[in-house]
This record gives sequence, C-alpha cells and structure tokens, in this order.
Amino acid sequence: MKTIKFELLLEALHITHEGQSWIDPAIARIVLKHTRQGAAAAVKPNATQTVTISAIDPEQASILEADPLTNREMQVLELIVQGYSNNDIAQKLYLSLGSVKVYVRGVLNKLCASDRTQAVTTIRVL
Repeated sequence: MKTIKFELLLEALHITHEGQSWIDPAIARIVLKHTRQGAAAAVKPNATQTVTISAIDPEQASILEADPLTNREMQVLELIVQGYSNNDIAQKLYLSLGSVKVYVRGVLNKLCASDRTQAVTTIRVL
C-alpha cells in the first residue's frame, strides 16, 4: 500500500465510497494470469473450455450448475478480474452502463458473491 500511486489510491477511495469493491490491478493481473495459464494447459485445439467455479458449499455449486455463467457474463468477469470499472467495461464491450450493471449483478448472484472482489476470489479455472 505504501507504493501505490496516488491516482490509484484516489480511484480506490472513490469507488469504495460509492459502495463498490476495488481490487488493485496488479493483483487482478496475477489472478487473471493464473486463470489463463490453467485454461491454456487444459484446453486442446478445437476443444471446449470448461470453467469450474469453486463454490463454498454444495448449494452454491448446484445454483451455478443449474444456471451457469453466460459467455457475456464470462467476458464481464474477466474484465472485472483485470480491474476494469463498470464504465470501462461498457466502453470495451460496446454496452450501455446499465447493461454492464445487469451483467455484473448476474455474475455476483450466480457466484453467490456480495462484491466484485469476492467474485474474483471465487473463480478458479481447471
């Protein structure tokens, strides 16, 4: 925390003050790197990638199995992991801010997460 740039600290304060969660982009990159490495090792050419979400209890696992993340929700989750804000996600995916908020809420609900940070720490690609 001592070496954080002032702009990042200010952004974290604003975002958390608005009631949202903030994750340091450096940490998000590490999580995403591990996620991608696991996916690259597990994926064969022309094979379907399986993403497993490690749920805390069997009830959460059954919720995810019954209603898995959509491709768009996976895209949004990947950008959350990278530290993108809702506005940034909207611009990157050419969506309205309202649509992004709907996708983020869907991801949080399906992962039984109360915030973005909890959602990021819940995912694990096998």
